[in-house]
Amino acid sequence: MNWKVLDHVPLLLYILAAKTLILCLAFAAVKMYQRKRLEVKQQKLEAIKKQHLEKKDN
Repeated sequence: MNWKVLDHVPLLLYILAAKTLILCLAFAAVKMYQRKRLEVKQQKLEAIKKQHLEKKDN
């Protein structure tokens, strides 16, 4: 067995942890972007509904 490979295990674990952290942060950023976009869309729809109600009242 090649025992020199075991010297690199901590480095490989750090790389794996860093990759996992980056993927999690990217996923969270995408979710935040989607939520913000959805909120803007809902606000626009509410504004349109409000305008229609005001037109019906007049």
